[in-house]
Amino acid sequence: MTSKAAAIVILGPGSLATARRIQQRYPDALIHGLAGRVEGADRQYLEFGATLREFYQQDTPIIALCAAGIVIRTLAPLLLEKGAEPPVLAVAEDGSAVVPLLGGLGGVNVMARDIAAALQVAPAITTSGELRFGTCLLNPPRGYHLGDLEQGKRFVSDLLAGESVRVEGIAPWLEQAQLPEDAQARLAIRIDSAAGTPTADELRIYPRNVVVALAAGASTNIGETLGGVGLAPQSLACLLAADSDMARPELHEAASALNVPLRFATAQGEVAQWLNEALGQGVSIHAAGEHAIAVAELPLDPQRIGRARGRLAVIGLGPGAADLMVPAVRAELDRATDVLGYETYVRMAGPFRADQVQHCTDNREEMQRARHAFELAAQGRSVVVVSSGDPGVFAMAAAVLEALHESTDVRWHNVDLQILPGVSASLATAAQAGAPLGHDFCVMSLSDNLKPWSIIEKRLDLAAEADLALAFYNPISRSRPWQLGRALEIVAQHRTSDTPVVLGRDIGRPGQTLRVTTLGQLTPEQVDMRTMVLIGSSTTCVFPRAEGGEWVYTPRWYGLKPA
Repeated sequence: MTSKAAAIVILGPGSLATARRIQQRYPDALIHGLAGRVEGADRQYLEFGATLREFYQQDTPIIALCAAGIVIRTLAPLLLEKGAEPPVLAVAEDGSAVVPLLGGLGGVNVMARDIAAALQVAPAITTSGELRFGTCLLNPPRGYHLGDLEQGKRFVSDLLAGESVRVEGIAPWLEQAQLPEDAQARLAIRIDSAAGTPTADELRIYPRNVVVALAAGASTNIGETLGGVGLAPQSLACLLAADSDMARPELHEAASALNVPLRFATAQGEVAQWLNEALGQGVSIHAAGEHAIAVAELPLDPQRIGRARGRLAVIGLGPGAADLMVPAVRAELDRATDVLGYETYVRMAGPFRADQVQHCTDNREEMQRARHAFELAAQGRSVVVVSSGDPGVFAMAAAVLEALHESTDVRWHNVDLQILPGVSASLATAAQAGAPLGHDFCVMSLSDNLKPWSIIEKRLDLAAEADLALAFYNPISRSRPWQLGRALEIVAQHRTSDTPVVLGRDIGRPGQTLRVTTLGQLTPEQVDMRTMVLIGSSTTCVFPRAEGGEWVYTPRWYGLKPA
């Protein structure tokens, strides 16, 4: 079953009460409501079909509170290409019916029973094997891996046809199943971690009870290592490596190829002690060349072995509208354990799960915030530092990299650092107006908090002389009331008074405003700290929109217009 949090998707306000009851059973699941129709949902979406297909392709479990037929028709085009199949359920708006539709091998029937219990109704389960035996043999619980799905289908078909079966190995979840058991049966369900090819009469299920502890700098041929001691790769729970190898690409590639977590320890020899103390059961240790292999009696929880490599993502929310946030940023926020940033931006990034820790600070505490983020990530946490717009444009990416550059802490340098882009305010404002930045342009901050005003004046003069379109961030504030006026005087030395100017305030947020004026008409009083100022070049054009207002664009030709 997928470990991703489910998405509860609703179309109308009448579904919200049922959705909240389901959310009590799945606290990590967020309720997605149709924009303009549903108030009070955790998130809003614009188009039902596109949203449902996106969740499906991202392997996100879907709980759709609508007619089953709507879900079937929406996802039908994706079913032609068989790939990942997350659980998909249709739930009646009033909670009177729970219908599992897709994802039988992803735990959809388990979810159906859970949701039905929460709603106090009977789930509409139609899977023959589950109805007959009370369990899905092809979907063993977390910690176990089914060997061969196609062979498993034939195996279950034989059982449904009347064959009996014997169980070999430890399988606690089968103790309450209604299997036709017979100690002399031809068919066998075999649960162990031994290597070897299953016979035609076996359903092989592998407990994930093996850990390979890798020597520092050693080779990563895990398959050969396991085969040398007679263990199946399917039984691997995780790889354990030394902290000194935390940033070693080959290790991450090997873990990814095996689809297992990669964990880290201070010393390789700690593995046996950890497993014995954490699980209270016997663990056998095998030497395998430079590596050590630990084998437990029951499946192992990788989260209790060593620690993960910490992750720090610096993300850009875009201008504010949810539909202008790039999907990679949304996914990073969903996986985070800790979210750091200026309080206004952190609130914009929500809502958050109860287990996600928010660290809100003042907008001026950038370096302190960056260092705090590295300290958290160095503990193995998944940390997000939030910026509005794009994190690399007058935002937190530079501060985070500066903190890392100045640090000699090896733990910080071992953190998995990612910079994820967002739609910058200048680009969002330009898109609303048309294309005022359609040719060469210059982006500048008029704040002299971190650089001398003399530098700003020099750059302004050169950029204006070069006839670049200009985008002003941080144009004015109570503590900087005169700088914008001076900047406009400098630009006016190189531009005519009728040069188009675009003023975008809170673009992408509630109450956004867009105004087109000219350099001659613009005064500092028309601008505040939340306004983006775009000043055109000598070629920037303005013409009327059919619905009112004006289009502004800077053509891509310069000087002579092409034929």
